[in-house]
Amino acid sequence: MSEHVTGRRFEGQVALVTGASRGIGLGIAQRLQAEGATVVLTARKPEPLAETVAEFPAGTAVGIAGKSDDAAHRAEVFDTIAEKFGRLDVLVTNVGINPVYGGTVDIELDAARKILEVNVLGTLAWIQGAIGHDGLHFRENKGRVLSISSVAGQNPSEGIGMYGVSKAAVAHLVKTLAVELGPDIRVNGIAPAVVKTRFATALYEGREAEVAAAYAVGRLGAPEDIGAAAAYLASSDADWITAQILTADGGLITAGGTA
Repeated sequence: MSEHVTGRRFEGQVALVTGASRGIGLGIAQRLQAEGATVVLTARKPEPLAETVAEFPAGTAVGIAGKSDDAAHRAEVFDTIAEKFGRLDVLVTNVGINPVYGGTVDIELDAARKILEVNVLGTLAWIQGAIGHDGLHFRENKGRVLSISSVAGQNPSEGIGMYGVSKAAVAHLVKTLAVELGPDIRVNGIAPAVVKTRFATALYEGREAEVAAAYAVGRLGAPEDIGAAAAYLASSDADWITAQILTADGGLITAGGTA
């Protein structure tokens, strides 16, 4: 990944990435750090998170374990960032769950409620917390928010309908907050198709070549692909870009496919 980094656009900045012990969140955190940011990573399980943080260059990453939808955890994260660094420049809301697979009409309402609580309300809560914490100076630093949506939120995808509903809501939340928070804060999103992560394994395992054949670029995504897109949107190179959802799907949707 590092050989593709051409600058240090985040030198002296602090970035918070939720759900970053692996997968897309980790790919984004690695790219931001490679371009100069100090990164704060959150994840639910302490041990994997600590192992991930240890892979970063010394002093460039901090891990804080906890549940994303837990208000006390969010408060701990923001307080820690304020105490250690006194600023926050980039917030990446990446946490998302999909605990069920099957038809949306048959989904248990408790499961649907949990998906919306974590994926949508959790995203909003992280953004509210960053803006509302006086010790982070997020608005003064011209903060940038990046939220992870999904192509499943653009076109219906078999078996993951409620997840798609939640990600469609995230995309609209991005646009709404971009209007409300501008001009001080930019808010954008990324809508990936299938990225080769543990989270998406069920969508391609044992048939990767078949699945990838539907993509115009002929392959599935990698966390590094999303990391590169995130770094652009969060950087000064994108200063005139807000309220946008960047579809990072290798041409899948245009070619007529679904996630």
